[in-house]
Amino acid sequence: MRKAKPKKRVILPDPVYGEVMVTKFVNHLMYDGKKSTAFTIFYSALDNVKNKLANEDKTAIEIWKKALENITPQVEVKSRRIGGATFQVPTEIRPERKESISMKNLIQYSRKRGGRTMAEKLAAEIVDAYNMQGGAFKRKEDMHRMAEANRAFAHFRF
Repeated sequence: MRKAKPKKRVILPDPVYGEVMVTKFVNHLMYDGKKSTAFTIFYSALDNVKNKLANEDKTAIEIWKKALENITPQVEVKSRRIGGATFQVPTEIRPERKESISMKNLIQYSRKRGGRTMAEKLAAEIVDAYNMQGGAFKRKEDMHRMAEANRAFAHFRF
């Protein structure tokens, strides 16, 4: 490689919980640089989660973290061309990419949901992910199933 690796940008923790992970999530959630709107959506979604799961002894942020953990994939398949044939090769995912994929999936499936506001849709998807169901959890299961089905090609790993 000729070029140097780009420097990792420092992401500041969010104002309410003091978590860097929350800021990363809000950055994925944000449209057109409207970060304050994205923070409002996220915090109101966590309030909704707390109301929905009132009987849980965990805080809303712990529920959100557990939901993200439940939808985080461990392996993915990458296309690899070998001798004229294309194989789906299962590969491990780097930790930063795991986090990013899980956040993006949670947001993507929240946007697809039916509901009034984005905060309500996000809250519903967080609750579903926490209970190991919903679109984002199904996506993780599909990724794992694909990797398992193509395990025979694991020796093509690069």
